[in-house]
Amino acid sequence: MAAPFLTMTGICKQYPGVRALDGVTFVVSPGEVIGLVGENGAGKSTLMKILGGVTTPTEGMIEIDGAGIEGLTVNASMEAGIAFVHQELNLFDNLDVAANIFIGREPTRAGLLRLVDDAALHRQARSLLDQLGADFGPERPVAELSLAQMQLVEIAKALSLKARLVIMDEPTSSLTASETERLLAVVSRLRADGVSVIFISHRLAEVEHLADRVVVLRDGRTVAELARGEIDAATMIRHMIGRELKTVYRPPAAPPGEPIIELSGLRTVYRPQAAVSLVVRRGEILGLAGLVGSGRTELARTMFGLDRAVAGKIGLAGSKVEIGSPGDAIERGVYLVPEDRKRSGLIIDFSVGDNITLANLPAYARFGLIDAVRELDQAKAQRARLEIRCPDTTVRVGLLSGGNQQKVVLAKWLSMAPRLLIFDEPTRGIDVGAKAEIYRLMREFSDSGVGILMISSDMEEVIGVSDRVAVMHEGRIAGFLERHELSERAILSLAIGRSAT
Repeated sequence: MAAPFLTMTGICKQYPGVRALDGVTFVVSPGEVIGLVGENGAGKSTLMKILGGVTTPTEGMIEIDGAGIEGLTVNASMEAGIAFVHQELNLFDNLDVAANIFIGREPTRAGLLRLVDDAALHRQARSLLDQLGADFGPERPVAELSLAQMQLVEIAKALSLKARLVIMDEPTSSLTASETERLLAVVSRLRADGVSVIFISHRLAEVEHLADRVVVLRDGRTVAELARGEIDAATMIRHMIGRELKTVYRPPAAPPGEPIIELSGLRTVYRPQAAVSLVVRRGEILGLAGLVGSGRTELARTMFGLDRAVAGKIGLAGSKVEIGSPGDAIERGVYLVPEDRKRSGLIIDFSVGDNITLANLPAYARFGLIDAVRELDQAKAQRARLEIRCPDTTVRVGLLSGGNQQKVVLAKWLSMAPRLLIFDEPTRGIDVGAKAEIYRLMREFSDSGVGILMISSDMEEVIGVSDRVAVMHEGRIAGFLERHELSERAILSLAIGRSAT
């Protein structure tokens, strides 16, 4: 067996009042794909920041090729061949692919002016793209690429640094099924070329498919290392959360009731030629499935009043209503939990309490002045109800894990008696334990009579959570599936415009 490329031994990281890492040992061999899993807050990001030279460990030792490294810096990490592909892509969309790959390291021509050698730049970029099996060239503007293609550019950038270890943080969280399949093939190709990969993902099926070995962190400690034959989702979940997780999905307590919202021939500004008709009933979770670009998010934006409908009718509890703004929707009890919670659902620099109460400030006002005590009481009550994990409601919401941030978005709406909750990708970037909590809360809401429209690209989630599914194709509803009819094949058939049978 080849000597390890990287060995991290007894790594500890202490912050004021928090021990983020507690004696972690982590070893990477050449050409090995390691799945790194754990709930949000388990220590994965801290460990990777130490490996990237961004953070200095409080204790521990790092060796690369058997040689100890004191004070690993960002430059030293890069020079050692360690490269990151972050969840949030870091590309310049006004430049072409080649310029992005070699930004700041462009080959130059001989001479005093040291001008960029465009021919060499594109030749070297093309070699890297060919190595990854990319279906686009170095001259292509990044603005024209899909998310999956942008991921390849980031990986090519890593390889241009002569990377021996590539760290991928949630690389498939925003990709379609076909794009994910292509990216996983690239990881396999890197392994075959002798490049090591640390694959961090909450999508455990992908980890199970790819990893040669899995390291599980919990509360800053290594709680398990699984060899290839031991890797399966149930085992990873058990180690991640410290218990069996048998009840991720729950059936409804009772059949759905009368319609809460009815869309009749609704046409959005994005696809004015396509009409949508659907009904969400009281106490029902209606899944809204479809390929990326099918019009699901655009429909949600129109229902919430972010965009005006071009034509059609919206009926709420049997009466026609006009929803021309988010204020109109909120007044009628129609609330949106958006896909990008950090940009659209929260004010990230505000406290947990402020985010919970901000949308309904008039409810806490007397004579035009905010009653701070009433406002704080509401924030505390919602924090306790949703079991939001934070020291208190004064903590900045940006410091919370993804799952707890999602709960804060929910707490904001729950304080206002919702009739219809629209969830757009409710568990994107959330660990398996937090997913189970979000599903539990969704079912509790529906059991209490709230109607839920859930948009999701996660097929397992759609099938497991939904009482019924509407599938969109090119801006229209291609068909409805009852719970007993749900399967990946039926949903995908409708999503590409074919019959479900």
